[in-house]
Amino acid sequence: MKDNFKKLFELRGELESKQKITLTVLGSVILVLVWFLMAEVLSKNVVTQNDTIQPSSLKEENRSYYENDSILVANYDKLELLSKEELNDFGLVKNKVYPLLPSPIKVIKAFPELNKDDDVIGNTFFSIKLNVFGYLLAIAIAIPIGFLLGLVPLFRGLFSKIIDSYRFIPLTAVTGIFIMWLGLGSQMKVSFLAFGIIVYLIPVVVQRIDEVQKVYLNTVFTLGASPWQTIKTVYIPYVLSKLIDDIRVLTAISWTYITIVEMLNKGGGIGELIWTAKRQSRIDKAFAILIIIVIIGVLQDRLFVMIDKVLFPYKHINKGNKH
Repeated sequence: MKDNFKKLFELRGELESKQKITLTVLGSVILVLVWFLMAEVLSKNVVTQNDTIQPSSLKEENRSYYENDSILVANYDKLELLSKEELNDFGLVKNKVYPLLPSPIKVIKAFPELNKDDDVIGNTFFSIKLNVFGYLLAIAIAIPIGFLLGLVPLFRGLFSKIIDSYRFIPLTAVTGIFIMWLGLGSQMKVSFLAFGIIVYLIPVVVQRIDEVQKVYLNTVFTLGASPWQTIKTVYIPYVLSKLIDDIRVLTAISWTYITIVEMLNKGGGIGELIWTAKRQSRIDKAFAILIIIVIIGVLQDRLFVMIDKVLFPYKHINKGNKH
């Protein structure tokens, strides 16, 4: 027991599967508790009109508080000190609001409302579709260009530095250019998303090509392999096996681009729902949508791991032997 506890603080130590699951659950519980406490600390009590009461049932001297918002605001400090029964005499009620950080309970209650009023399932699948199409387009463009730049000195000299500099372009600033070119439809959104991925993916492909160890190249050269055979048997397998991990990382960034581009018009998607929640001052809905994005991201990540194990099983042999 004591040794197991020490292992938890061992530098670069490895956890067992059960420990990983236990600590993940414990960490999640801690974060939710901290979230709940912070939400309660930042919450405020607000005096508002009680919609269940008819103004005619109130006393004449109290009715003005119910009917006139300016009186309600002017006397807020005094009204806040009254009990529930006293507030009820004025047709008022004290409600707890969460202007900065919603309570986890409020966020959970927002999910059925999102499903009923905002078609959150349909909008989520719309965003996933844009994400997939954007990624396929980006991969189809970035990998061939990356191989040309990485393998042919002429192309590397001509374009490599220029393409590297594209990473410094603020993508939010080029949305207007994409709108002028392609309008506000799905084609623009997919193209914008693909562009945002391409500017990062091409330099990564070049970097992975540079990382190919010379021992592999010397081996195929000794065997008399042609340039195409070298590309086919060394560069492509090595680069693709590494690139799938890079694409996993970029999937997280792509959701940022999706929410940006979907806020531009009412074409559906997660980004539009976040924008709508913001306009409605429904921070609980916004947090619920963010949780949905996180869940999708985790599932996407696991899917990439499964694909990686199927396409490149040799990468996971050593990992399996450690456990």
